[in-house]
Amino acid sequence: MAPTPRPARAADRSHAVVIGAGLAGLTAARALADTYERVTVLDRDALPADPAPRRGVPQSRQLHVLLARGAQALEELFPGFLEELLAAGATRADTQGEAHWYLDGHLLRPAHSGVISYGASRPLVEHHVRARVAALPGVSIREGTEVLGPVTTPDRGRVTAVRVRPRAGGTGEAGAGKADGAGEETIPADLVVDASGRGSRAPAWLEELGYHRPRQTRVRADVVYVTRHFRREPHHIGGRSGVALVPFPGLPRGGAIVSEREDRFAVVLFGLLGEEPPADEAGMLAYAESLPGPDVAEVLRTAEPLNEPVRMRYPASARHHYEKLDRHLGGFLVTGDALCSFNPTYGQGMTAAAQQAIVLRALLARSRDRGRGLRRGPDRDADGLPRRFFRAAAKVVDTPWLLAAGGDLRFPEAEGRHGPADALLDRYLTRYRAAASVDPVLGRTFLSVAHMLQPPARLMSPGHVLRVLRAPRRAGGPAGAES
Repeated sequence: MAPTPRPARAADRSHAVVIGAGLAGLTAARALADTYERVTVLDRDALPADPAPRRGVPQSRQLHVLLARGAQALEELFPGFLEELLAAGATRADTQGEAHWYLDGHLLRPAHSGVISYGASRPLVEHHVRARVAALPGVSIREGTEVLGPVTTPDRGRVTAVRVRPRAGGTGEAGAGKADGAGEETIPADLVVDASGRGSRAPAWLEELGYHRPRQTRVRADVVYVTRHFRREPHHIGGRSGVALVPFPGLPRGGAIVSEREDRFAVVLFGLLGEEPPADEAGMLAYAESLPGPDVAEVLRTAEPLNEPVRMRYPASARHHYEKLDRHLGGFLVTGDALCSFNPTYGQGMTAAAQQAIVLRALLARSRDRGRGLRRGPDRDADGLPRRFFRAAAKVVDTPWLLAAGGDLRFPEAEGRHGPADALLDRYLTRYRAAASVDPVLGRTFLSVAHMLQPPARLMSPGHVLRVLRAPRRAGGPAGAES
């Protein structure tokens, strides 16, 4: 596909550096490529030539799903991307009509919803996004490179470069910079975007430069999850594309099945707050049999395993409130999991990262258009961008954070701030989930919110409140319970 022609650039936008070649870094690079003459993406790993897990993305071996809003965002950033993903073997499904959802033990009423999700492994998605970004004019991806920290103006007011050094296994390609000895190099940059993930050192870098660390909000749920892949055959789970069994107070364990390809399932078991799914066959089956629906246990019992189970731990969701800082380092942004990381069982990470990239691209485009024909100092726009970006990104993060943190805080044992209205809201949403087992309209809205197509407030619209109140009493018990 021919690259999109580039619009004119402002004179002060020569080179942008992105730290991290995961989904957040790659989508940020796509946003920057419209405005900057050159974009360099730096990553510590040796990047695989084919879709394969890599060390710097430990979650890449786990089950992933591309939410409906995330699919829209990637298609907006890379036109034709979804068809390309499907051609590479990914699957497409109506989340309500072609999957079973168990909410608080209730089976969501199946119906066509138009809420479309994509089943694909994380390495497959990242591989195709990386290929698209690497093909953009002016963009280079440099692997095997560790970023040591930013270089700033003498007054520490804005970034001018990053210091890097090579790591074993990388290409070792020289960038635009100078050697500082012992393998270190300084790469000049007009803008630096930290997309290095949960291990981001940005708060420490800011503190070293005399800035405040951003305030952090954490919700600790101690999630442990185990993923294994199985051969998919037409008879499995009634021919449906997937299953989700969501934990709830009283049963802090769950599971899911996603069709990554037409012939391959990814199956995950997870537990919260001390519940740990085992990684042996008998233990996994027993754990699956304790869940409200039979689907996961059926696949574990009858399908051919394709690899060994892989376990991962995720202690807490963490949100860094850069938008609340009273002073920002000019020319320095943070995005993706480095800005906010969510309980991975909600599947929001890729979607939130792509949405932040769209916000960044829009801010840069407006700034570029505003600056045409004006004389400005080379630092002025980059200095104001962090404040605008962090405020806009915070609005993007608000919805997935509310869903993930709010879902975890349903459990009294979860560590985090419980608001005064939480108990009342939880009682309503508990009844909502039960009502959605008999009212497909409620189910469709629930999934639209979960896939970030509609705001959470939609669940409490007057029409939906009335539907919840009018739901038959038999909707009050778990799936399979008598009226």
